[in-house]
Amino acid sequence: MNWSKQHWNNRIAAAGRMKSADLVITNGKIVDVFNLEIMEGDVAIVDGIIVGIGGSYEGDRVIDARGRYIAPSFIDTHVHIESAMVTPSEFARVVLPHGVTTVITDPHEIANVAGADGIQYMLDASENLPLDVFVMLPSCVPCTPFEHAGAKLDAASLEPFYTHPRVLGLAEVMDYPSVRRGDADMVDKLLSSHRHGKLIDGHGAGLDEEAINVYRAVGIRNDHECVTAEEAKARLRRGMYVMLREGSVAKDVEALIPAVTASNARRCVFCTDDKHLDELLHEGSVDHNARLAIRYGLDPLQAIQMASLNAAECFGLHAKGAIAPGYEADLLLLDDLQELTIAQVYKGGSLVGENGQYTGPKIQAADIPAPLLKTVHLSEITEHDLQIELGESERHCHIIGINPNSLITTHLIEEVDVANGYFCPSTKKDQLKIAVFERHHHTGCVGLGIVKGFGIQSGAIASTVAHDSHNLVVAGSNDKDMLTAVQALRDLEGGLVVVSQGEVLASIELPLAGLMAKGEYTEVLDRMERLNDALAHIGASKEFNPFVTLSFLCLPVIPELKLTDMGLFDFASFTHIPVSAHS
Repeated sequence: MNWSKQHWNNRIAAAGRMKSADLVITNGKIVDVFNLEIMEGDVAIVDGIIVGIGGSYEGDRVIDARGRYIAPSFIDTHVHIESAMVTPSEFARVVLPHGVTTVITDPHEIANVAGADGIQYMLDASENLPLDVFVMLPSCVPCTPFEHAGAKLDAASLEPFYTHPRVLGLAEVMDYPSVRRGDADMVDKLLSSHRHGKLIDGHGAGLDEEAINVYRAVGIRNDHECVTAEEAKARLRRGMYVMLREGSVAKDVEALIPAVTASNARRCVFCTDDKHLDELLHEGSVDHNARLAIRYGLDPLQAIQMASLNAAECFGLHAKGAIAPGYEADLLLLDDLQELTIAQVYKGGSLVGENGQYTGPKIQAADIPAPLLKTVHLSEITEHDLQIELGESERHCHIIGINPNSLITTHLIEEVDVANGYFCPSTKKDQLKIAVFERHHHTGCVGLGIVKGFGIQSGAIASTVAHDSHNLVVAGSNDKDMLTAVQALRDLEGGLVVVSQGEVLASIELPLAGLMAKGEYTEVLDRMERLNDALAHIGASKEFNPFVTLSFLCLPVIPELKLTDMGLFDFASFTHIPVSAHS
């Protein structure tokens, strides 16, 4: 922000008590994230900036905190806004009441569908919101060469975006083999970010210590993919920031808290990564992470520090993350430290959230460019496309085993039912058919596999949210319902659908790149509740979110076994393998 000399003079005068501040918050207990202490005194604010704490200040407006805690607001260090299935303006209305006033987003979901147009839309749509949205540029579009995405972004495609004031760097580098080999385009992307003085995010799923050394050697400085305390410590030892993630599938805070100590906590932050709308509304964003951390034994002040100051420093946001002079007046009034009960949320000194509701100014949604609509392009599909051919002696198959609330699957080998030389789904064995259809360029590519763990007794579920290339994925107990689900998504131009006995039980329309709804979040929430009822009707597991889990079964850069439109993918060998395990 460009401040005038008058702005500076106003701040100096108010800080020195030579004139009234714009706003003063009195009778509060200030959370000192530098010393992890509580202090009492006023907070004086001018032009949305804190100019003084402690003592007594005069203000044009005065807010009585009534003995509440005054804490810095929270920062989500790694999130894909598209995963909430709403536009950035609606996302802001959802997360602000949860104390999140800043997010670092990676728009690689929409970029995998629409390329540079998708990135530009997310930048435009997040302009002038009461939520600060900073962007890390997608590093892997497509995610790997083992699937077909809607676009390809090389280093030259990303270069123009680095001049944007809200672009902070290069997002999660998930294609470790390309880094390890020194592939030209990957190296160009890394160098380009360095040349612009920008940051680089990591994605170290399943990587050993040598691989982390490689990442650090090229300037990759954080990781949100730790699932054990040992993995977190390995990264902390190498100078990385560790993001404790709690999303809709990956729920890692409990496992990682033992790695956080008084000595290393300053290198630890929180993120959600991917979280569905209903969970954001009911649980919260990184405020939920912080509550969990406190529940698992972390000191509340340290949890607040991780959610604010640490996160700001991780991304070089030097005016964010603390209640102190010179910092932006992004703050919370908390009723309770143990439960982090949020009474009010202030952005730049303006009230934007109170008692769980958005109270800020009316937000105007950005126009959606035509190329981001009508993105579901499927070749004609028949039951023949769904057949997994097996010989009568090939009754043992590679199966994707779901681990509830984890991105990591288990590579199973089990005996399956076979009829007339084809795999037959079995609800008794919980072995369902899964298929991924390329939906961007009419290639006709179809990947087929077997999945275990959904618990579906009858019917099918399908989605055009399928990380990261976002092809169309469907899983079901029979071919008829799977085909009905695919046709329904074609008609909707993208979305989520539940089908049983040839009937669509519930659906969510996501016409914006097949990832986001165009309307208000309340409409999406209503649809999600109907979808959850339909999932219960077909017997889907209640241990995890079936749709979020389904979407990540297509992500080949996460262990162990996944499915792309090009076939079954084995993370260990980083190659496609046949469904049959017959030697």
